[in-house]
Amino acid sequence: MICDAIEDFAAACPPMQALAGLDLGDKTIGVAVSDSMRTVASPLETIRRRKFTLDADHLLQIIAGRRIGGIILGLPYNMDGSEGPRCQSTRAFARNLSRLSDLPIGFWDERLSTVAAEKALLEADTSRKRRGEVIDHVAAGYILQGALDRMQHMRVTDKS
Repeated sequence: MICDAIEDFAAACPPMQALAGLDLGDKTIGVAVSDSMRTVASPLETIRRRKFTLDADHLLQIIAGRRIGGIILGLPYNMDGSEGPRCQSTRAFARNLSRLSDLPIGFWDERLSTVAAEKALLEADTSRKRRGEVIDHVAAGYILQGALDRMQHMRVTDKS
């Protein structure tokens, strides 16, 4: 099930299950996961892209092993808010993945997530080599954390 609105995604996710966040690139997929309370996103790993079926198998193994209840994909809008070819590619990935899994799939605006991840790694005095190894899954963590924060805010607003 693909959800364009974060509200629909949140409603479709089973309670008390972690979420996965993905930063899709041409050569890699950054993966982050949350805790079951959905408060903290943690960068997990970077998958080197090969073929969709191999990439999806790897993701589905992670999902099964961590009891993931939903997937957030970073949607790479252009800086003016329009959707370009990279957004189309991400939406196609979501459609293909939804054929292999019944989990809800949502999107989160990923503009500047890699910039934020790079800045955090620089502030942590991470070497250039190490930054190259971890940047994608750290960016996935930023994407997932943004969605988690929004979902937390929705729950707080619903209670008041």
